[in-house]
Amino acid sequence: MFERSRRRLAYWFALSMGSILILFAFTVYHRQVKDQMREFDARIYDQAKRIAASTTYQKQGESWLIDTENVSLRDRNALESKIIYIRWYDFQQRLLQFTGYSPHQRSQVTPGWQTQKYDFHLKGQPLSKHLRRLTLPLKDDGSPVGYLQIAVSLGPLQTSLARSRLFLSLGIPIALTFTGVVGWILGHFAMQPAKRSYEQLQRFTADASHELRAPIAAILSNAQVGLLASEDDDQERDQRLSNIVIQSKSMSSLVANLLFLARHEGQLNPQDVANIDLVELLSSIAEGYIDSAIDKDLRFEVDLPASPVEVHSDRDLLQRAIGNLLDNAFKYTPNGGKITMRLEPKPRQVLIKIMDTGIGIPEVDLPHIFDRFYRVDKARTRETGGVGLGLAIARQIIKAHDGKITVVSEAEKGTTVQICLPLQPQ
Repeated sequence: MFERSRRRLAYWFALSMGSILILFAFTVYHRQVKDQMREFDARIYDQAKRIAASTTYQKQGESWLIDTENVSLRDRNALESKIIYIRWYDFQQRLLQFTGYSPHQRSQVTPGWQTQKYDFHLKGQPLSKHLRRLTLPLKDDGSPVGYLQIAVSLGPLQTSLARSRLFLSLGIPIALTFTGVVGWILGHFAMQPAKRSYEQLQRFTADASHELRAPIAAILSNAQVGLLASEDDDQERDQRLSNIVIQSKSMSSLVANLLFLARHEGQLNPQDVANIDLVELLSSIAEGYIDSAIDKDLRFEVDLPASPVEVHSDRDLLQRAIGNLLDNAFKYTPNGGKITMRLEPKPRQVLIKIMDTGIGIPEVDLPHIFDRFYRVDKARTRETGGVGLGLAIARQIIKAHDGKITVVSEAEKGTTVQICLPLQPQ
């Protein structure tokens, strides 16, 4: 139980810290993209201004003559080596001059920044690049001349960001793993106080139950001796002594159940676990209920396979769990009803079903029937002889065997309890 809580604590710690780490990494990466893009755009803008200054313009009538002899892409500047093309347009957006890759079709001239995909062929192979394009309006002494368009490859920026993504993609899992390990270690220390408190409570329950058994046994013994040795025909005294016996038996049963729950909290004694034949076990259990079925005029059917079905379990505990379920079936099935116990082997598990045509359980009570001391109103009162521990004990035993117990019921129609146990490998 504590290991499961420790795992959950480590899981939630890793999840929360991992979420914060991922959010932080995303924020840092987003900020890095913006800063590098801003720096990249500033360099393109400076280069575009230099190119515009290196270009000469001469007006001929209504048009302009552009001289680009001083403009070259073969420059030692690192940014210029990534320039894909430079284009000059007149004010009517007609292409006048270009350097670098020639345009395959007329492109739209929109002043400002654009990011686009540029397709081209290299040695017969189709390739594509992402470009950052800047379009500047050109003026000469305040008169509009046209537009300068410069496109630069985003390759260097993408390479830098790819390295950042690689670092984050490797660093985040490592950090999450480290966080999970730290959470597991911290969970161990965090669970120690709760574990000590639980162990103290468990020891108290076991010790208190053990200490209570002695005086209860003495009360029961004295009351029984008083009934047997009574010489006076005092009906009231006999009734009181009889009540003492009944209450003492009830208290003794309650203490025994509490002691069992305290001592068998999800664990089996390895010395008591062995391979048992469920067919033989269920047959022996069923024989003990034949007289009860006759007394209550109930049809008790047992459906078992012909061949043995082996499971690895504690025979006494499993017998007690099935006995508790049968006790409930007989207790809450009216005279003339039917109770069926069936064993169904499956490929990797075996199902034990106990079905009755009794008073059933309301749907609202089904989620709580395995809680200790829980009794359904009206029918499941102390008058029936139970205190609400039978199903809790049965579930604890089945859970200790790595099994599962489920209940399907409908009020006034009956109840089906199913036990699922893993089969012993052949």
